[in-house]
Amino acid sequence: MTASEHDPYRLYLTEDQIPKAWYNLRADMPEKPEPMRLPNGAVATKPDIAPVFADALIDQELDDDTPYFDIPEPVLEMYKVYRPSPLCRAYNLERALDTPAKIFYKFEGNNTSGSHKLNSAIAQAYYAYAQGITNITTETGARQWGTALAEAAAHYGLDLDIFMVKCPYEQKPFRRNIMETFNARVTPSPSDTTEVGRRILAQDPGSSGSLGTAISEAVERALHVPENRGRYQLGSVLNQVVLHQSIIGLESYEALRELGEYPDMVIGCAGGGSNLGGLIAPFMRDKLTGARPATRFIAVEPASCPSLTRGRYAYDFADTGQTCPLCKMYTLGNGFIPSPDHAGGLRYHGMSPIVSKLKHDGYLDAVAVRQTDVFAAAERFAKLETILPAPESAHAILVAMREAERCRETGEAKTILFGLTGTGYFDMVAYDKFNRGELEDHIPTDEELERGFATIPTIPGIQ
Repeated sequence: MTASEHDPYRLYLTEDQIPKAWYNLRADMPEKPEPMRLPNGAVATKPDIAPVFADALIDQELDDDTPYFDIPEPVLEMYKVYRPSPLCRAYNLERALDTPAKIFYKFEGNNTSGSHKLNSAIAQAYYAYAQGITNITTETGARQWGTALAEAAAHYGLDLDIFMVKCPYEQKPFRRNIMETFNARVTPSPSDTTEVGRRILAQDPGSSGSLGTAISEAVERALHVPENRGRYQLGSVLNQVVLHQSIIGLESYEALRELGEYPDMVIGCAGGGSNLGGLIAPFMRDKLTGARPATRFIAVEPASCPSLTRGRYAYDFADTGQTCPLCKMYTLGNGFIPSPDHAGGLRYHGMSPIVSKLKHDGYLDAVAVRQTDVFAAAERFAKLETILPAPESAHAILVAMREAERCRETGEAKTILFGLTGTGYFDMVAYDKFNRGELEDHIPTDEELERGFATIPTIPGIQ
């Protein structure tokens, strides 16, 4: 059976087929995610969070009912530079696994950031620019988000400060070079440049950092820009980011429709949940509305930071410094710090409220995997499919391979779709450690998790 007789190795939609609107999955959820709240338990309103986010992004964040948001024309024009991204059939991987399954992946690495992150970075930078904002701040872990926002900020002439988690800051030096190429200022977090950073360092001078810590510093910096001209921008977790990333799922949906295919399962890596939420969006719509009730969805997270599989479903601060509103999500506690041995960017203590709600209500499964298994899968995939995947993406690859092997055992010819969120060419320190046998699997003990859970706040009358 040859590829030429069936699906192409890669299918590119035309520019005219780029979606003109983002899809808001919340509109079709039978039970909406719980609202964002202030520390006193009150539901957060637009005026409450207006000092932090651009106005249009707040509207998207708080809207549970509007099914589609038009993509602004300037954003569409930038999308055309690197989209549509290809839907690929992993023929070589199928043959190597000797599976009857069909394996498709949506590849998001064809841009400077090497990942899906540019989809939301362009949108967020545009909305800040359109509002007259001059300074934006953010955090970054694996630096894919920081790289993407640096590119978007440069395009719109915005001043950008990036707080980068100290662990990947030291592991991935070349990412910093790219961000600085786009004129961003990059600071390892926790740092002594903010009040919250100094407080964290006083408690733990050797802290390797976390996304929660970097978020706290970025928010503090944004709030101190003179004349209210600063705003903070987040690369994952929030509803607005899942909305922007729905372009991944919408393109996948259309490309599979052209091939006459539909996935039996959709698999994505999960750190904060935005790429996963975006990939599954139109397929989950079909499940929620009853059109395709049997589709299975699998979130894959690192065993070293297992929010979905070992966390608690509770209101928690989005940041370690406890400066942001609270979200109802699966969380390890805002004080949880992942092991410095963790080599990928999936280092956030919580999970997207949308993804968390879907998991809690039984629409989504979650599995946690060891990073040594992840890197072994990544290298096998690279040898077969000619793309060196980002460590984050390789979490999804590993589980897609396992599901395909299960099909070999059962004889089921299932169709599998996974998200290849980016490339791993700036992750060579981690690949080098794996190849040298120096990469370790740290799985937090129950005692370690309890220390994080202890930082989850008590909200009278709510939790």
